[in-house]
Amino acid sequence: MIVLGIDPGTASLGYGLVDRTGSRLRAVDFGVFETSADLPLPERLLAIHTFIQDLVELHGPTFVGVERIFHSRNVQTAVAVGHARGVVLLAAAEHGLEIREMTPSEVKMAVTGYGAADKGQVGRMVAAILGLPEPPHPDDAADALAIAIWTANRERAGVRINAGILDRAAAAPRRAGETPYERAVREAVGREERMLEAWDGSGSSGDPSRGARPSTRRARAADPARAR
Repeated sequence: MIVLGIDPGTASLGYGLVDRTGSRLRAVDFGVFETSADLPLPERLLAIHTFIQDLVELHGPTFVGVERIFHSRNVQTAVAVGHARGVVLLAAAEHGLEIREMTPSEVKMAVTGYGAADKGQVGRMVAAILGLPEPPHPDDAADALAIAIWTANRERAGVRINAGILDRAAAAPRRAGETPYERAVREAVGREERMLEAWDGSGSSGDPSRGARPSTRRARAADPARAR
């Protein structure tokens, strides 16, 4: 079974293909596909799409593993990665391939045993797992192979194993009607509003619970000893 791992990006996109036979993993191909900064974004995305299609047609992978955007301090980087991810997912879907997504920490944990491993650790462990003479270069290629390793070790053809859930709604789709949590929040907000109305003296005089607190406040203000 051949797995294609992708580390998405519009300027440079890492790719790695791994062949799994039984429990043995072997690197088939890996590298980085770069697009020119002189090209407008649509043409860069088209180039990525064409490249992914060529990889798929050449190697015929069963799965495509793509890193999921978990967080990014740089908004521009996150947007660029999102553009590339969309193109990769489109190309995979066009060929009817099963897609697997994972967070960077999941990949690092699976390959190195440590979810915050640096790129050097990831590269060395990828080389050890695949029997390579040295860590793959550049780092984007090593990351893509790590993604392929994660996918190959976790997935079986025809069996869907979801990556870590980042959106609660994806795990438990919202049903029609008010949820217990929403009802509790609504009731708590209502109680707070009623208390504020009573405190300001705007509540109904016929409601003892609304009038108790304002009368206590007025009584304290009329007591000279308390005022001092």
